[in-house]
Amino acid sequence: MKRLSAGMLLFRRSGRTLEVLLVRPGGPYWRKRDIGAWQIPKGGVEPGEEPLAAAFREVEEELGLRLEGDPLPLGRIRQTGGKLVEAYALEASFDPAALVSNLFEMEWPPRSGTTQRFQEVEEARWFTIPAASERMLPSQLPLLGRLVETLGW
Repeated sequence: MKRLSAGMLLFRRSGRTLEVLLVRPGGPYWRKRDIGAWQIPKGGVEPGEEPLAAAFREVEEELGLRLEGDPLPLGRIRQTGGKLVEAYALEASFDPAALVSNLFEMEWPPRSGTTQRFQEVEEARWFTIPAASERMLPSQLPLLGRLVETLGW
């Protein structure tokens, strides 16, 4: 059985425009990617942890942003690799320049015996729905439609 992840699609309204906050993962595999690389802040649900609590925790770990509020459930998606993601949406304000991400370690270059540290999130950016649709990880695209439908936008 695949492990469950949880994430939060942050959104803001600017006049007649709806924008979503997406993140580009850090580390060498994502460094030069743009189209199809942007995602919602998300991560694994720990044993005994509720998915909503995990989504709040992941936003804080990946962005340095402590959220408050009652998120809208967006349901579950299955990513291309089979990972299940329980997603929520919350209206929030965030300046991407204030990004403070946690770090992870991995052997890099592969089979070198050298361990390096990388930010879990390299960059965060606000996108309009059409722009997000072009850049978002394809398996997470249904979340945009669900957000628009839920908000009646």
